[in-house]
Amino acid sequence: MPSPAVAVIDIGSNTIKVLVARRADDGALVSEHFQSLDARISTGISQARPELGREGMARGLAAIRALLAGVAPFQPAKVLLVATSAVRDAANGAAFRAEVKAATGHEIRLLSGDEEAHYIGAGLTCDPELRDLQDFQVFDLGGGSLECLTFRQRRVQQALSLQLGCVRLTERLFGDAVAALPTDAATRVGAECDAAMRAAGFRFDLPAGAGAVGTGGTLTVARAIAAHRAGVPGLGASLLTVAEIERQFTFLSRQTLAERRTCPGLPAARADVYPTALATYLAIARRGGFTAFRHSLYNLRYGIAQELLASG
Repeated sequence: MPSPAVAVIDIGSNTIKVLVARRADDGALVSEHFQSLDARISTGISQARPELGREGMARGLAAIRALLAGVAPFQPAKVLLVATSAVRDAANGAAFRAEVKAATGHEIRLLSGDEEAHYIGAGLTCDPELRDLQDFQVFDLGGGSLECLTFRQRRVQQALSLQLGCVRLTERLFGDAVAALPTDAATRVGAECDAAMRAAGFRFDLPAGAGAVGTGGTLTVARAIAAHRAGVPGLGASLLTVAEIERQFTFLSRQTLAERRTCPGLPAARADVYPTALATYLAIARRGGFTAFRHSLYNLRYGIAQELLASG
């Protein structure tokens, strides 16, 4: 008999997502329900003293309420709300958490960068499409941070959280990103990534041919755009070549924000930060010598759900 359900709401910088999952009879983690809402609570995160704006907090609370209502029919035995970089780094993050508690009755567990990376790694091990990978590196790009992990024999050997999220970098390097990006945009993003990775000591030291895995909304969007261009329904193939990422960056970075918002497969709410996010993956590929990323939908929420189900 399947286990009782658990629900995890992930309050990210760009989007707020929910996963309802159960443990199947064979032990596999099974998704019962998934929903993602754009909220962009992280506007202003690049400031010297980051604060969540009033509008962003209101969008976040509305999204959390909607997601909680959506999980109610599944009668989850446990519901856990977690927050990552945007709330973690904000000077008024505690006030937002208190507001959510007062409105919904649910506490928000604030994850450290190390915890965020750990749960991403745990979630990826649940992905049946990655069972063949033993040694690989993982890059989870959000609005506020970039999590970088190295797996050897499917065990995490290196995990870092870097302040390279696409909202943070877009605000820092390109302002409101209404115009087309400057011609040196990829170089500027690459320099930020190189400096942060060197300072943190992240190593690209796996054997040649080791896999690169990407998680998060950027590659979901990249797959959707590529699939639309190919006339394929849904997200299409989970393998995204660096050449495809570069093609999308070159095309979209030359467009204004208004033009990018008309691109099929690109959500309007992400159009301002999407070119920066693509440039970040290009910088990672260059440093690691990768020619493609395998995209996985199994990330932080799956890792936390797995822990909740194991705890009984």
